[in-house]
Amino acid sequence: MSLVKLSEIFIEKMSASDIEAVIKIEEEAYGEHHWSKSAFYDEMNNNLAKYYVAKTTENEIVGFAGTWHIIDEGHITTIAVKKGYQRNHIGEAIVIKIIEDCYKNEIKYLTLEVRVSNTPAIGLYEKYGFKSLGTRKGYYQDNNEDALIMWTENIFYDKFKTVFNENKNKLQDLITIR
Repeated sequence: MSLVKLSEIFIEKMSASDIEAVIKIEEEAYGEHHWSKSAFYDEMNNNLAKYYVAKTTENEIVGFAGTWHIIDEGHITTIAVKKGYQRNHIGEAIVIKIIEDCYKNEIKYLTLEVRVSNTPAIGLYEKYGFKSLGTRKGYYQDNNEDALIMWTENIFYDKFKTVFNENKNKLQDLITIR
């Protein structure tokens, strides 16, 4: 599949009607150890959970992510972009939406796990202020790969806000996010 170039993307709250498309991306991204449909339906009813989808102007779902808001921490539980649409800044647009939502909900810190081999994702997270603070040994079921545990500093600190806004403004020069 060749790369599709996007100039505009819509990020919105995931609904139950989005799950069929989301599960296809999930299966493509994570293979046989992906989340089930029922897990996503359960997340729609989880008061801690905030899930988003990225859509094209043709209303095609091309990415998604989820977070849990627990007290003052946001845990990014899952994030994936459809093959053929990767390297279009869709994942970055979703990360921006997550951070903006954390600001609205007074979430101070973000955390996630990422495969140690996923250098593009690690680079994206580092760009947005995540730092590796440890490793979960054998975290991924499919190949027993380790996961980096990444955290941000307090997102309300001026230093974080400055980097976030600079990156967001640069991205908006490349793609329109709605």
